[in-house]
Amino acid sequence: MSIPEIKQKLSIQEVLEHYQIPVKNQMCRCPFHEDQTPSMQVFYDSNTVRCYSGNCPQSNKVIDVIDFIMYKEQISKAQAIAKASQWIGLATKSSYKEYQELPMDRLEEIFYKMKQNLRQSKKANEYTLSRNLTPEQLEIGYNGRTYKGIMNCIVFPLKDHHNKIVSFYGRSIKDKNHYYLKNRSGLYPGYPPKETKNLILTESIIDSASLLQIEKIREKYSVLACYGVNGFTQEHKQAIQELKQLEEIIIIFDNDRAGKQATEKLAKQIQELNPQLQLTTLELPNKDINETLQLHSPEIFTELINNRTKKEEQSNNNNLEERSKKIEDPPNLSLNQINQLIEQSGIIGEENTRLLLFIIASSYKTPKPLHAIVQGSSGSGKTHLISKIADLMPPEDVLRFTRITESSLYNWGEWDLVGKSMVIEDLDGLKEEALYSLRELISSQKLSSSVSIKDKKGNIKSTQKKVRGIFSSLSATTKGEIYEDNMSRSFVLAVDESIEQSQKIIAYQNKKYAGEIRKETENKARKHLQEYVRSLQNLEVINPYATRLQLPQEVHKIRRLNQMYQSIINQVTYLNQKNRKINQGKIITEKEDLQQATEVLFESIILKIDELDGSLRQFFERLKNHLKTKDKEFTQREIRQAFNLSKAQCSRYITHLLELEYLTARNKQNLRKITYQIDYWDNFEKLRKQIKEQLQNQIKDL
Repeated sequence: MSIPEIKQKLSIQEVLEHYQIPVKNQMCRCPFHEDQTPSMQVFYDSNTVRCYSGNCPQSNKVIDVIDFIMYKEQISKAQAIAKASQWIGLATKSSYKEYQELPMDRLEEIFYKMKQNLRQSKKANEYTLSRNLTPEQLEIGYNGRTYKGIMNCIVFPLKDHHNKIVSFYGRSIKDKNHYYLKNRSGLYPGYPPKETKNLILTESIIDSASLLQIEKIREKYSVLACYGVNGFTQEHKQAIQELKQLEEIIIIFDNDRAGKQATEKLAKQIQELNPQLQLTTLELPNKDINETLQLHSPEIFTELINNRTKKEEQSNNNNLEERSKKIEDPPNLSLNQINQLIEQSGIIGEENTRLLLFIIASSYKTPKPLHAIVQGSSGSGKTHLISKIADLMPPEDVLRFTRITESSLYNWGEWDLVGKSMVIEDLDGLKEEALYSLRELISSQKLSSSVSIKDKKGNIKSTQKKVRGIFSSLSATTKGEIYEDNMSRSFVLAVDESIEQSQKIIAYQNKKYAGEIRKETENKARKHLQEYVRSLQNLEVINPYATRLQLPQEVHKIRRLNQMYQSIINQVTYLNQKNRKINQGKIITEKEDLQQATEVLFESIILKIDELDGSLRQFFERLKNHLKTKDKEFTQREIRQAFNLSKAQCSRYITHLLELEYLTARNKQNLRKITYQIDYWDNFEKLRKQIKEQLQNQIKDL
């Protein structure tokens, strides 16, 4: 048997299976040297492998099936050819016999019979109906038990350059298995027309078939199916290279982690083929294209594609190649440098608060993200603060909401909220059902609901809908006391409403108007931080000091806060990963991380101890400083004028302090005049000092 015949009939997959070498994501451990991590890549389209390790004697060689046998058995090439020929002879008599029943020169005739079988099979028709596939619009056949290898499958033809059927793809109607003929070739639904300007790449053949049924898509776009997340073959590349008028490729893979990772990988491959091509992606509301078609009307795809076009016009965030280059050469920042860049981006003062918010927002890249609620009076700048922090995250990962309706969180796709940083500008506008769903996403990281949908015949059926909630969140509110359940799950921070902070902000604003601060400086700092967050690796954090850390007993809900305290330490270590030793994918917490975490978290710990919320505590401390003594009486008008507060705001503070029995009120002889007096003069500054010393001494003693 000649060498070309061997290479045609014996696949690299069969050779690897013979030597019991497992392959995952087209990578395997090289058998030619001691390989702890997979360094050999498998190329199914060219039937070869290549090892990229410098320790391998066959490093960077393109190894075909004959060479593989020769190197593995340590025999001559002639002996390897004889061995390969023997394997092929055995295979022809046994495992590949089923394919002999599909003569390659009769595939057109066979598929014609399969289409007739589909019309006559009740089970096959029920399956296509359940997948919203219309045989009248598509080329679909059905094979029961006539042809081995693709039994009990609906069958799609794969075509060559001349639009001739050269292979089949089968999808079992009994299970979720996929089947191809041996030595798969051809494309589905075929090679795109040479005049194609806009091409859609899907993850699967059924996804492509789903789009081909939509007239508006067929009119404007060509569609081409990949064969799974790793199924972009040499034939796909060749077909794309031949499209001389091609302007844009839209990648629509499944809305899960594997699909998103494959999208990134595929985008890089395509840009290597043609850097001039415009690459865009489309985020589906459900798991994949076919499921979206089942749950929505076909018009949703034209709407999603139109929205995608507008998104591309507004920003260049989908330039995946640019992003990958930035990740390869990441900036190296300490936590102090991060805080300096936060200030350069335009967030003035509140050094610990802004850094803590950045730490929490950036945790969306970890398996257990963090959440924060910022309290402040109306007009204090709380919404502005969380919005500016969100600007420091990669914009493609940020979701911003002014309001959230009662059931809207249940209606996201299962993976839409995974790996996102969410900003809720005003919690006060959320109703209880929206707050409940948000709490569930934060606590259990998922929502599960039973919903009713209509199938293609109009019959109503029930199904389970899941939404995963692995995201970080920043929220703002003026009424922190009414969100007890949400606040117990989040870090609580207060906006600095002091005169000193106002003066810092005004001074910065004046410098900007005077041209002393350039907008380019702010933009540069913002992009620097975005690149840093993008570059962070998903690494496990180990804190060897965790069992020796304790919080003050005065803290409310100490169990939950202890968990949050440990989480902040982990996240500080995570952000410091460029300056820490990484051992087998793990970062070890150092004392510096403990010190930084305690310092930035201190104000949040104090708010957990205090029964007054942040803005109310600031008002009460100002009130004590103003009165100097507990016995002095005062009126609301006096305080409004002294503190420059509105009537509504001052009245709200006084009412809350009365309810908590910090103040008493009494009527004067004129019943319209009410005076107030401090009844409970707490020594809050002393408590703050004690707790700070306790936490600092704890770290010193480690």
